[in-house]
Amino acid sequence: MGGNGKFHKWKIFYRPSPSKSDETHRREPPPKEFICPICECLMFDPVVVSSGETFDRLCVRVCRDLNFTPSLSDGSIPDFSTVIPNLAFKSTIVNWCSKSSAAPPQPPDYSSVERIVRGLMSRQGGAEEGKSRIRCTEMELIDAVAEMPDVNLSHAVTELAHRVNHFYSSSSEESVVMTTNPPTPLPLATRPACLSLSSASTSDEILNPNPNSEDEEFVAKFNSHDVYEQEQGVVALRKITRSDEHCRISLCTPRLLSALKPLLISRYVAVQANAVAVLVNLSLEKTNKIKIVRSGIVPPLIDVLKGGFSESQEHAAGALFSLSLEDDNKTVIGVLGALPPLLHSLRSESERTRQDSALALYHLSHILTNRLKLVKLGAIPTLLVMLQSGDLAGRVLLVLWNLANCAEGRSAMLDQNAVEVLVGMLRRNEFDSESIRENCVAALYALGHGSLRFKGLAKEAGAIEVLKEVEKGGSERAREKARRILLMLRGREDGEEGDRDGILELGGLSRTRHRVGGGVGKNATIANSTEF
Repeated sequence: MGGNGKFHKWKIFYRPSPSKSDETHRREPPPKEFICPICECLMFDPVVVSSGETFDRLCVRVCRDLNFTPSLSDGSIPDFSTVIPNLAFKSTIVNWCSKSSAAPPQPPDYSSVERIVRGLMSRQGGAEEGKSRIRCTEMELIDAVAEMPDVNLSHAVTELAHRVNHFYSSSSEESVVMTTNPPTPLPLATRPACLSLSSASTSDEILNPNPNSEDEEFVAKFNSHDVYEQEQGVVALRKITRSDEHCRISLCTPRLLSALKPLLISRYVAVQANAVAVLVNLSLEKTNKIKIVRSGIVPPLIDVLKGGFSESQEHAAGALFSLSLEDDNKTVIGVLGALPPLLHSLRSESERTRQDSALALYHLSHILTNRLKLVKLGAIPTLLVMLQSGDLAGRVLLVLWNLANCAEGRSAMLDQNAVEVLVGMLRRNEFDSESIRENCVAALYALGHGSLRFKGLAKEAGAIEVLKEVEKGGSERAREKARRILLMLRGREDGEEGDRDGILELGGLSRTRHRVGGGVGKNATIANSTEF
């Protein structure tokens, strides 16, 4: 049979399977952000610290046990006083390991991490060991705050004049003149409402240090055990940072911020109020915003917003709003727990606190994780009640518009009859400005994307008749959005998706950078024109 040619001999070729070493060689290295800066391994239990960096929990614990604070590769010094689990980041690391066929991270050994940390201590030198300090937790500081004693400190308490009807806003991104009836949407406000054109104090006892001096004098006064010395220091710093941009930049050092931090929760009203006001002034400069958050000042700032003195709460809301303007700060501020007290502050008796809290929530809700947290906190019913009462309608609409741009927020708003509320506002036409009316139409438009349920609720609320009136008599942008919603309700949606540029254009804005008094783009000055 083998020689009749009817059968052929087949040669079978075997391709050798790749060895484990080859797979390892081809495997992509883990992203840099998954690696703990201290042990340089995949993080098993990632946590966010007060200064915003992420470490493995055991590494933070060992550093605290050894009273050691490492200097990171970028030269920054982390603050380990507050540790918050980062469950979302942990899940991301596990998912990456699964997709890339990498071994999942294993819990580190305490003794191994201790050897690594001690090696860092020896490499950074004895000078660093001398600088290492025993930290107390934020709760320990809060527990030490007693009620205000019967001490008259009025000689240094600063007085703020009645809020003027307008103020100027300027930053490196945009600038606008805010008036009683602003012609443009409110998110362009980049200055806290607690700022005033008037002098921060009328006291003759305020120090007037040389603006060009370094921070040693202030640090010495802040670290003093004499309350009067502390008070003189914060009032003087508040005064010079109110009007001097150069001082705001040069004095915002890690040493000064570290010394200022415990004064934020002082039990003396004059010290606490002026210390938080100093923080507002320093946060006006874009270059300072990330530096302040990384100094670990956000947790005590949140504590002031929760239970500080009335004036201090105004400044704390303003500081959180100012810091939230920086994109890199938004996630950190949300993780550190600012959203619940900001939401609660919308009911504050102080108008300034309410205004700045609403704007802080608007900027923080640009981040999806913060939107989801606000939905879980039950923010939507509170915001809709405020909208119906007319309190901060313009700012509340902006927050609701952000929430409507995620599926969870959209669903929750539909559950809470947001369509009926928004249509009712348009029907009554009781708006302080045309921009608020435009934002109301925009929020309604955002609710309608990809939702068959919206169509039924809108028709039931009588939206078609109301939107026809807007299409006839509204502004150009309101008419355009009303037309698109009507097309959507008639089943001819053009497929355009809501985006952040749309809301800016809707309110008469663009991403072109402007400044008050002329100048565009990089050449525009960013000097602050309103001082505190």
